[in-house]
Amino acid sequence: MTAQPETPAHDMTASPNASPDAHAAELERLLATARERYEVGFETLTVDDAPLEILQIRNMTGHLDRLIAANAIKDPLRDLPLWAKIWPASFLLGRFLRKLDPAGKSLLEVGAGCGVTGLIAARYGFARVTITDVNDDALLFARINVLRNGLADRVEVRRCDITAARLDTRYDVIAGAEILYLEDLHRPLAKFLARHVAAGGQAMLCTDKRRKAAHFLKLAGRDFDVAEQPVGIKSTGDDGQEERRLFLVHRLTPKRSGAAPVATA
Repeated sequence: MTAQPETPAHDMTASPNASPDAHAAELERLLATARERYEVGFETLTVDDAPLEILQIRNMTGHLDRLIAANAIKDPLRDLPLWAKIWPASFLLGRFLRKLDPAGKSLLEVGAGCGVTGLIAARYGFARVTITDVNDDALLFARINVLRNGLADRVEVRRCDITAARLDTRYDVIAGAEILYLEDLHRPLAKFLARHVAAGGQAMLCTDKRRKAAHFLKLAGRDFDVAEQPVGIKSTGDDGQEERRLFLVHRLTPKRSGAAPVATA
């Protein structure tokens, strides 16, 4: 497959200099679109006593029943609305990013779903955050979340397919939570990171320890020094019971500057 640049037509971000009234109107328009497709509501996520409101599908069971009835689930890992969930790894990685001295830095979140990690990163002070996914509904929810939380001045939302994209920018930090579950994406992801992490930058990935990442880490090790940190957290499972889970935060630092440099975001 020949890689092609992402085009502006995929962007979902209005001008960051738009007026508050324009942002409010856009938020209402996008919420109306989301409500046509799903039963939705905002869930409050508290980050160091600062709330973020995250749009969620309210009746997920009913939505899944409709997908099953329509025979719309051919591949569960690709067809289920995994993008709509607030994954513990997204929250954990977002909080971990605060340790990276974010002031003045750019961050790209890949496979962002509804954008939790990128939103937290923006709250912690990254100067410019780009939230990306390939799913149109994920991008819709992410853009709504950006507007709802008053972060349109520093967060953009755009479509980005890591298997094809060649962006014209390198980023100080590229972040991804629970994006290693599809092994056929390991190789293109490793190549994407090598092309788009800025010199002196890093990639930060977080995944449940139960998910296998050895194949990806072997591929990434060709271009990056890889460090791994286990982090245990308590979370509430789908059954409502509290459970302790172990996650791995992978820090990938470029071994070399690579090909001719491009501008940093």
